[in-house]
Amino acid sequence: MTNKNFEDAAYKHRFGFRKKLIFIPFLIVGVLALLSYIVMLLWNNLLPDIFHITAITYWQAAGLLVLCKILFGFGGPRGGHRGAPWMRHKMERFKNMSPEEQQRFREEMRARCGKWGRHYSGFDWDEPKTTQEAPKPAE
Repeated sequence: MTNKNFEDAAYKHRFGFRKKLIFIPFLIVGVLALLSYIVMLLWNNLLPDIFHITAITYWQAAGLLVLCKILFGFGGPRGGHRGAPWMRHKMERFKNMSPEEQQRFREEMRARCGKWGRHYSGFDWDEPKTTQEAPKPAE
């Protein structure tokens, strides 16, 4: 004998859950709309006074929010998956390189970006500069 009430309850539970899934896209749109409005309010109340730039519209705030999410990632699991997707891809490629390939990559980056950061003053990554003493005056 089967319990007809249990089967009906399970069917109603599954059907009710599927019916609720219809509202998820509306919930996502609502959250994005609210976040865009908050970005617009913060931008328009803070940045024009601080940096003397113009105010933005709601749609510009929505675009700015989407752009930031694309560039900086979507905040997935807190484990080792942080940062933008394109940066994670680059780091995975670097980790899979042999030590010789890593050294060649570093030297190529030094050649491309030689005038930035520590390279500007002739910094050697392998051995830091030692401070030179001033010459002593001859007596």
